[in-house]
Amino acid sequence: MEGQLRHDTRISYILRSNLPSSNLTTGSVNATHSFSPFEGCEQMVSGIIFDLTIQSFNVIIGIPANILVIANLINTRKEPSTSDIFLGCLAFMDAYFGFMTIIAFLNLYHWRSAMGWMALKFSFGVKDTSGPLFLSCVCLDRFIAVLFPIAFGQLKDIKYRIGLTIVVLLLTFAYASAKTVGGIPNFEKVFTGEVLFAFTWMVVCNVAILWALKRSRGSGKDEMHPMKRKAFKMVLSILIIIVSNYLPPVAMFPFEDHYPHKIFTCYVQPVGFAFVNISSTIQPLTYLSRLEKVPFLPESCVEKLSCKEKDISTKK
Repeated sequence: MEGQLRHDTRISYILRSNLPSSNLTTGSVNATHSFSPFEGCEQMVSGIIFDLTIQSFNVIIGIPANILVIANLINTRKEPSTSDIFLGCLAFMDAYFGFMTIIAFLNLYHWRSAMGWMALKFSFGVKDTSGPLFLSCVCLDRFIAVLFPIAFGQLKDIKYRIGLTIVVLLLTFAYASAKTVGGIPNFEKVFTGEVLFAFTWMVVCNVAILWALKRSRGSGKDEMHPMKRKAFKMVLSILIIIVSNYLPPVAMFPFEDHYPHKIFTCYVQPVGFAFVNISSTIQPLTYLSRLEKVPFLPESCVEKLSCKEKDISTKK
């Protein structure tokens, strides 16, 4: 087993695999004194380089973007949106994941701590679960707002969203803890099932909201109601995120047995999870792109980014 660990201790394998954490002893980690993220894939490094590059984007762009999202939510707390609590939790989790990437590189080349690897496995478990579930909560909020406005008015109290947030956090930490402990048979299928559920839910929400928006126009009306148009754009952006970031691993990982072992661990696995990792950058940037004013950014910069939208509004 120790030989297998030395052969397969690339950063993505250690953190994403379902190996029991008891295998990550100090001795086994110290045995990898010449550790390299490309170990075992020296002739097939492109997939791992792609994953490491994506994780670097999360540090350089993702962390500041998520901090800006949190700052904007704090600034607008007097006039909050009903989805703000979900978006805030999502931004916090993505920022946490970005900071843990820095810890990963420090542990990879400097500390080489077994406890460090366990903490990093926990962070990957948080990332695997919190993203799809909090995005699903945002979609649920918009779905009820558009299709069931009366019920939405009755459920506007923050306590319902706090309750749902607590449920999501409990599921997230339970999954992350199980992933950290490892050794659970077929545990990877939980992630696949979770993302498939989230993807299906996004599609259902998007189609239902589109259908409702078309009906709401009425005869001779070309314009959608501003609030409903905003809801549709939000759900559509979430659908794009879930398709582009979560569908690739779901499409590839169930066929693990059909790939040669080296092809899967050196190409398929790091590339598939790279799509999941980059969502920590894409999600906050998508949110910020919809804002008229971004915290700590000069108005001239924001105006350049939204000039097309302003031109259209002035023409009207």
